[in-house]
Amino acid sequence: MKKIMLKKGSLLFTVVFMLMIALTGCTSNKNQNSNLNTRPNNTESATNSSLNSNTAKATELEVCFGDGGKPFILHLYDNDTAAAIARHVGTANWRLPIYHYNDYENWEVMQYYDIPSRYDIPSNPEVSTSQKAGEVYYSAPNRIVLFFGDAQVHGEYTKIGYFDNTQEFKTAVESNPVLEGWGNKIVLINSVN
Repeated sequence: MKKIMLKKGSLLFTVVFMLMIALTGCTSNKNQNSNLNTRPNNTESATNSSLNSNTAKATELEVCFGDGGKPFILHLYDNDTAAAIARHVGTANWRLPIYHYNDYENWEVMQYYDIPSRYDIPSNPEVSTSQKAGEVYYSAPNRIVLFFGDAQVHGEYTKIGYFDNTQEFKTAVESNPVLEGWGNKIVLINSVN
């Protein structure tokens, strides 16, 4: 009788274990969005994510302004900074709060997104004094800066890419709603499959 109970228990354990293994691979990319920042200004001290070599050559990322926003393509430049951002987005889609430079000249045509500090992003900044609408830059430490209008802002930035500067793009950026309870807008950055 004991042997029969042990055999049934072992069989049950084996079936449950196999189901757990099978189900761990069933997560979709949308679920991996995982709200990297669940609240604005969230400080995280996790270690760097493992990098996915398949996204190392990505030349485009998909960006939505707001949770239900239409996707726009961010065309990436061929540099180490853009490649690192593409690799990291390839491991977990980014959902980042949007901030505005309210105290800067031309603040009405620029915004920035803070990337969690767990991501190590190299940069090669150059002095920039004039920016065109649709240009996207990286600014240390771990910040993406978007200009959705022409500006003349003095800063040290690394160019990472650009959006096609259309009226539809500018409207999407400007009409992105503030999330209730956050006091910030949201940007979603995903890999292009």
